[in-house]
Amino acid sequence: MINPARVVKQNLFETRKGPIVYWMQRDQRAFDNWALIFARQLALENNVPLYVVFNLVPDFLEATVRQYGFMLRGLKQTEVILSENNIPFYLLEGSPGSTIPEFLKSINCGSVVSDFNPLKIARIWKKEVLAKIDFPFYTVDAHNIVPAWVVSQKTEFAAYTIRPKINKLLPEFLDEFPDSIAFPKQNTSLPEFDLDKTFAKLNINREVKEVPGVNPGSEAGQILLDNFIQHRLDEYSTNRNNPNSGGTSGLSPYYHFGQLAPQRAALEILKSGRTKISVDAYLEELIVRRELSDNFCLYNKDYDNFNGYHDWAKLTLNQHRLDEREYLYSLEQFESAGTHDSLWNAAQMEMVNSGTMFGYMRMYWAKKILEWSESPEVAQKIAIRLNDKYQLDGRDPNGYVGVAWSIGGVHDRAWGERAVYGKIRYMNANGAKRKFDVAKYIESNL
Repeated sequence: MINPARVVKQNLFETRKGPIVYWMQRDQRAFDNWALIFARQLALENNVPLYVVFNLVPDFLEATVRQYGFMLRGLKQTEVILSENNIPFYLLEGSPGSTIPEFLKSINCGSVVSDFNPLKIARIWKKEVLAKIDFPFYTVDAHNIVPAWVVSQKTEFAAYTIRPKINKLLPEFLDEFPDSIAFPKQNTSLPEFDLDKTFAKLNINREVKEVPGVNPGSEAGQILLDNFIQHRLDEYSTNRNNPNSGGTSGLSPYYHFGQLAPQRAALEILKSGRTKISVDAYLEELIVRRELSDNFCLYNKDYDNFNGYHDWAKLTLNQHRLDEREYLYSLEQFESAGTHDSLWNAAQMEMVNSGTMFGYMRMYWAKKILEWSESPEVAQKIAIRLNDKYQLDGRDPNGYVGVAWSIGGVHDRAWGERAVYGKIRYMNANGAKRKFDVAKYIESNL
């Protein structure tokens, strides 16, 4: 059974006889998925069929073949697992506001279940679907351990304000998943979606290639999690700010695409018996920081622009808006790693080549874009565009909030005042040199 607090009914219609549909969006996995678990529960209670549908949009917020490839190959694996458990998987293509209601009507749907996504575009799609149906629509937060609407009903100021709320609720929500998703045999004959044909129809940037050696899917995510726990978790607290250490989990893309449940990772890490300081450090990032990002995007519609900053940050940036910039770079110069700063260039090329960037360097990278752009607004647009184009985990609340933290002081406090930054926290190359071997990092990426 699922904790009912994970579920929100989004309209007033009563359940009618007909298939239960799980509209999979953010959580693209068969196992450890509270939304699928709830949909299966509804279907069994009402003795009706259960279907899973995923709607593929032909282009999405700067996503390239790098991100689409990772997602589609993972979905293909999910389709296979669902089929093995007697749950048919439908891949639709087009605008969800049209294709989802058409599909639901075609099968005489009884109720639809969707997972939770705080981003504006996903919420618009959901609103469009809700306007066209006359049966129940449920949202289940299958991404956060503590559902976003449970942990807080407002924008939290910082980690220190949301942390005690999450910690208080973890005993209730950090529970184990059911062992099985198997469903009774259904009389459904459905051809598998053709991966190559699906790729060919996408209207996306194909110059940003898929990252070699990074295997998508839930199985690959679980293997990577096990490897991290066994070989790198003990040193995580020491190595997390050293990009030369290889000490991170590498799991961010799997969390982003929902191929691995953060709750599964938390459960495995808690029972691992590894060094407490490192376990606590990783769980802070996995739970508190991730859920803080979802909170910000859920309750602040301006999470991706200047208006989303705190008043103190907007004031100080406005006061320094006309400060002289020692360097000014265009989007094209940033994208080609054409700045005067070898450390920044190395970070950019790490992202371009590997689809990821070490967390500490992401902050340095974004802050220097502020320093070398004509305005905070331009800096934020450039940072988001590059992040979403090259990062495997782009178009994510963590990414939007990371940029807003670096450029607009979100979830931070005011610091000493200086040119361009005002009271926004400053970072420089000398600070990086105190944390790790900068020359080695540059050599590895340039």
